Amino acid sequence: MFLEAGQASQVIATQLGANAARAAKIAERLRANPPRAVVTCARGSSDHAATFAKYLIETRTGVLTSSAALSVSSVYAAQQDLGDVLYLAVSQSGKSPDLLAAVQSAKAAGAFVIALVNDTTSPLAALADEVLPLHAGPELSVAATKSYIAALAAIAQLVAAWTEDDDLTAALATLPALLAEAWTLDWTPAVERLKLARNLYVLGRGVGFGVAQEAALKFKETCGLHAEAFSAAEVLHGPMALVKEGFPVLVFAQNDESRDSVDAMAKGVAERGGDVLLAGAGETGAGVLPALAAHPVIEPILMIQSFYRMANALSVARGYDPDSPPHLNKVTETV
Repeated sequence: MFLEAGQASQVIATQLGANAARAAKIAERLRANPPRAVVTCARGSSDHAATFAKYLIETRTGVLTSSAALSVSSVYAAQQDLGDVLYLAVSQSGKSPDLLAAVQSAKAAGAFVIALVNDTTSPLAALADEVLPLHAGPELSVAATKSYIAALAAIAQLVAAWTEDDDLTAALATLPALLAEAWTLDWTPAVERLKLARNLYVLGRGVGFGVAQEAALKFKETCGLHAEAFSAAEVLHGPMALVKEGFPVLVFAQNDESRDSVDAMAKGVAERGGDVLLAGAGETGAGVLPALAAHPVIEPILMIQSFYRMANALSVARGYDPDSPPHLNKVTETV
């Protein structure tokens, strides 16, 4: 896990160059034939990348974006009307049976399918109308790291090309170097404060919510630590009742329109006695985890890179093997 997560900088440098022409071609089609909606199709870490896609697509294009419930096609065999719909399938392996069933059903229902997949020889790649390879290379650790970051970067590159967003395109060019720097940031205080924890919340909002979901998953699968991810707004609707003295809360706060509300939430959790760890550029003081200032779409990608290094260290500190979580396999054969 440590070695693979540390490769993200090189992976993204390769990916951005290799996929530029593909992304431009797809973007031209999307501008010429705007989709009436976008549906994302994924499981696990890839589904957290799809959350990132939802917020980015809806805020940058205004197109309604929703996550597919894979059992609708794989279990219930229900027919859907997906004409003029963009269907984004995100997967590291491209082999999960329920994902393949969902993509087959979507194509039959009239969707235009784009696969963001690491294995370009996979069944998913063969099914898709267009493929954006993740270029993550072999990933042996069960816990996805560089392939998750590659999915985020591929989504950002596609949306930047689709919307002809020069600022985001320029920001993506800086991402490899920034990822290398993010990997060196010291999140050791989080290891020290979470070593004996039993439960925690992970909060984010907007484009940062997907990385909060990913962090919560990594706490569970690599550290044996029960973690739940919530929107920094949604946590007020019930979950806040569990926050008592010393309850740990990790907060991801990127510098966009959501920042003030996320900071206010972090302050409110601290006032209730919660043990707040805040990752956000520009913050100082106790409980602050260092983060790099960048384009607001890029900041969450940088924060999850720093998080991965910490999660690996926390896993070892808690007596776990981060590469081989119990009861898990690299390819999940969900039907």
